[in-house]
Amino acid sequence: MNIFSKRSRRTMMGSWAATALVALAATAMTSVVANAVTLQEIKDRGYIRVAVANEIPYGYMDPSGNAAGAGPDVAKEVIKQLGIADIEWVVTNFSSLIPGLQANRFDMTAAEMAIRPERCQKVIYSEPNTSYGEGLLVANGDPKGIHTYADFAKPGLKVAVMAGADQLQMMQKLGVPEGNIVTLAANADAISTVATGRADAYAATGLTASELAGKSNKVEIVSDFKDPVVDGKEVRSWGGFNFNSASTDLRDAFNAKLVAFKKTDAWKNILAGYGFTPADIAGSTATTTEKLCSGM
Repeated sequence: MNIFSKRSRRTMMGSWAATALVALAATAMTSVVANAVTLQEIKDRGYIRVAVANEIPYGYMDPSGNAAGAGPDVAKEVIKQLGIADIEWVVTNFSSLIPGLQANRFDMTAAEMAIRPERCQKVIYSEPNTSYGEGLLVANGDPKGIHTYADFAKPGLKVAVMAGADQLQMMQKLGVPEGNIVTLAANADAISTVATGRADAYAATGLTASELAGKSNKVEIVSDFKDPVVDGKEVRSWGGFNFNSASTDLRDAFNAKLVAFKKTDAWKNILAGYGFTPADIAGSTATTTEKLCSGM
């Protein structure tokens, strides 16, 4: 009997506890890979587990409990074409999306998470589904006269960002001190954080900032906002669907259908319906996941 098999590791806790713990620690990454689901397993199961982070307009649950957003609506069409009968939607914090995939708590995400090299080392992506720029949510009237992310490098100005989001890394690269950054668990906290002065602004994508501004007369978006320039490049993000690093057959099958669906008017209409501009829609095909994962 192979004492390092999964079954043996589970039964060795006892007189062989120390040996088992060492084996588990040494093979942690292997366990993640072994737990990755395949397309055939999903078809046999009859449903796929898809995570969203309740971020409008990217992926969220509406008041009726239905999944909505650019990610879920596109995912529904692609999943249907894959012959998968049903979807089990999972709501989690944005910062829990990648750990959740790694721990096999769900099979893919539909949160339009920006494709970044450091994330590509932890999970695998589809080709880009969306493209979007940045924005700032401020108190009504913009009393501090904020125009850019770089403004928060100045003493006395505080900016809120969502845990796990790209904006934190942008602030760090722009020289914003840690003490000037307020971390939030979810977008839902942004309006009260800015309206009460806990932070002077909330940094998010332009679509997210605009959506939040429409929910309260106490906040607004910065109308003359200037996109940040990081590492010599104006920032634009490309969002895609994520999968466990070992779920390559699932990702590849999903990707083939996604690439074909992006050539249809139905795909364009989904994105336009959630506020993506013609430039955003055209921009989603301007690069590839391979280039984005390599930092190009």
